[in-house]
Amino acid sequence: MNKDISSAVIRRMPRYYRYLGDLLDDGIERISSNELSRLMDVTASQIRQDLNNFGGFGQQGYGYNVQYLYEEIGKILGLDQTHNIIIIGAGNLGHALSNYVRFEKRGFLTIGIFDVNPALAGGHIRNVQIRMMDELPEFVKTHKVDIAAFTMPKEKAEECADLVVSLGIKAIWNFANVELDLPQDVTVENVHLSDSLMQLSYRIVQNRRNDR
Repeated sequence: MNKDISSAVIRRMPRYYRYLGDLLDDGIERISSNELSRLMDVTASQIRQDLNNFGGFGQQGYGYNVQYLYEEIGKILGLDQTHNIIIIGAGNLGHALSNYVRFEKRGFLTIGIFDVNPALAGGHIRNVQIRMMDELPEFVKTHKVDIAAFTMPKEKAEECADLVVSLGIKAIWNFANVELDLPQDVTVENVHLSDSLMQLSYRIVQNRRNDR
């Protein structure tokens, strides 16, 4: 697939995947774009446009085969492959990510956890050893690392980003609440938890105003 896909479409694809998985769990074998639209609160036209970016997958008069569409979106999202993750920062958030079992079910395997606190050295989270940062270069040499998850304080993020990029890691999942200036061939997914909470706060305030 060589065509450029908008970031808005890409953001919606995991949501389609999640809803289709729920439909499979409920034993639903096929669904129309109109039915999916009512479930997801996305217009049927938008659904068809999004999926047409990748080939369509539906049949007129039949709709979508749920199992087939679920598998194809999984392939689009790369979920038919295994992605090895290291977590840098073994604090509360690092612990939470390491303990989230569903990541493994999607093919995201935590293979290493790193920190600078000597008191944590040799400990384990879900059978994954906590190592010190000075062990990272050798670890990357001997293990295939696809993604580095940053859960360290933001003051350390830039230095850490330069290090992992120099080691050849090309994808960063960044929870450090700082924008990283990195080469174009490095993919960064920024996760700002406070931004999400502020958006929720905005909607709460708007609903209260509308109720007056």
